[in-house]
Amino acid sequence: MQFKDYYQTLGVARDASADDIKHAYRRLARKYHPDLNKEAGAEERFKEVGEAYEVLGDAEKRAAYDDVGRRWQPGAEQPPPGWDSGYEFSGGGADFGGFGDHSDFFEALFGRRGAQAHRHAPPRAQDHHAKVLIDLADAYRGASRSIRLQMPAVDAQGRVSLSERQLDVAIPAGVREGQHLRLAGQGAPGFGGGPPGDLYLEVAFRPDPRWRADGRDVYLDLPVAPWEAALGADVDAPLPDGSVVRLTVPPGSAPGRKLRLKGKGIPGKTPGDLYAVLQIALPPAADDAQRQAWRELARVHGGFDPRAAQGGA
Repeated sequence: MQFKDYYQTLGVARDASADDIKHAYRRLARKYHPDLNKEAGAEERFKEVGEAYEVLGDAEKRAAYDDVGRRWQPGAEQPPPGWDSGYEFSGGGADFGGFGDHSDFFEALFGRRGAQAHRHAPPRAQDHHAKVLIDLADAYRGASRSIRLQMPAVDAQGRVSLSERQLDVAIPAGVREGQHLRLAGQGAPGFGGGPPGDLYLEVAFRPDPRWRADGRDVYLDLPVAPWEAALGADVDAPLPDGSVVRLTVPPGSAPGRKLRLKGKGIPGKTPGDLYAVLQIALPPAADDAQRQAWRELARVHGGFDPRAAQGGA
C-alpha cells in the first residue's frame, strides 16, 4: 500500500491553513478540469487533486491523515500495523463528493462508498463511522473485543485533536470483511433530548501469513513435500478456528493445485469453502547424504526438463 502525500499533491505546506488548502485546490481543479484541459493525464490529475482536498479540506479526515503520516516511516514499503483502523468519523462514512473513484489508500483509511447508506435525516443525531481490524478466527467463532477509537475533535479556536474512547464490541460469527456492525446509540449525541446517532464499524481482517479471505471463502497456502505431491498423501490442514482437518493430496499434484473443503470457510446461512492451495516445500541438501539423495533423484529422472513447456532452442 503506497502512502499518498496529499500535501504534495496540492502543493501546500503541512501546516497550511484551511484557506490556503482551499485556494490551492481551486487553482489546481481549474487547471486540470477535464472540460477545460484535454491533455493526457489531466483527468487523472483532477481526481488526485479532488481526493487530496477531500481529506485536507475536512478537519476530521485531516487529523486522522496527519496521525497516520507521523507513524508511517518515510520510504517504508509496508505501513505501520493497524494504520488504517481505529479512527472514528462523524457521518456515515467517506463522503465521495463527486470526485469519482478513490485510491486504495483513501478507501482503506476512510471507508468505502457503501458506508454512506447509513445517513439519517434530522432531527436524528449524526451517525459515526470507523474501521476496525479483527482476526479471521473471530469470524469463525464470534468474539467479544474491546476496541479503542480515536475521534477528531475541533475546539473553539479551530484546533483539531484526537480523543480516545474504548468500547466493548460483540463480533458475531460469520461476519465478512467489509460488513458493517451497528452499535446503536454510540454515534453523536442527540439534539434537544433526541436520540443519539449510531456507530457503524466496518470490519477488516488483520493480515495473516496463513489465510486470506475472499467473501466467505478462505484460502490456505499448504506446504507439501515433493513425494507427497508426486505419490499422494493424507495431510493435516489448519483452520482459522483452531481445528485441523485431514485432506487427501491426489498423486501427481502440481504446485498451485486447489483442494476444496466444502463448508469450511466463514460460517453463514450458506457457509463459504476453504481452498488449500498446494505449495511444494523442498527439503534441504545440507549434508553429503542429503545431496546424494538429490543426485540419485536427478539420475532417475534424467530425462525430466522442468522448462520444456517454455520452448526455446
